[in-house]
Amino acid sequence: MSVGDMSAEDEAPQPVRKRSPIGRLWRKIRKPLAQSTVVKNLLASAIASGLRFVKATNRIAPGSDPVDSFLDVRSNNIYVLWHGQHLLAPAFVPKGQRLPTMFSRSADAELNALAASRLGLEPVRGSGGRDGKHSIEKGGARALIALKKALDQGKSVCMIADIPHGTPREAGLGVITLSRISGRPIVGVAFATSRRKVLEKSWDKTTINLPFGSCGIASTEEIQVPAGASEAEMEDYRRRLTDALNVATKRAYSLADDRT
Repeated sequence: MSVGDMSAEDEAPQPVRKRSPIGRLWRKIRKPLAQSTVVKNLLASAIASGLRFVKATNRIAPGSDPVDSFLDVRSNNIYVLWHGQHLLAPAFVPKGQRLPTMFSRSADAELNALAASRLGLEPVRGSGGRDGKHSIEKGGARALIALKKALDQGKSVCMIADIPHGTPREAGLGVITLSRISGRPIVGVAFATSRRKVLEKSWDKTTINLPFGSCGIASTEEIQVPAGASEAEMEDYRRRLTDALNVATKRAYSLADDRT
């Protein structure tokens, strides 16, 4: 009998793959663990400790911009970073300070917010989108108001410049709007380490900073959006910020990777 004559009944049954007892147990408990306040706090503390260790074991690369001038709540600036390139930044918040920072309202961002709060950030939940509708839906409008209040009190604030799951390394209008309504300047900041792991499949090429290397730090010039800026002018400032922060990011990597 040829292979073509074989019927479905003649085919050998495929073995059923059984999960191990440990595998079955993990499937039962992983969701409750993810929702556990105790587990999330333990993970957040571990992440914060890990970031402190990475910062402590990376020397500041020669030529980097003065780290003491960044992420200082007293400077009354709007600090911005790119998604996926921001993970080490909380470790550079000056000790004893609380820097109001926008975090997404998504469940995925909750752990990040918990870890960052242990490093001196003060999470403000919301997402600043490219247009007003998106911002309102994501809670961005309320978050921008909270950040403006902090700026009005003389504090600095921090947010991610690009939109979650949008075009990576392209600034949204949220930060431009905040500068316009607050009268405070935007300062883009970039941190890069010579030893790193890039998650190539992530939408923003998330970069995990590793210890025992060097850290390059670069910033942009202040970008001040006037109160009377038109929509066309705001778009110009958005593009200007995009270009400036990309230049700073490239420079931070160049400083970190310089072997001389």
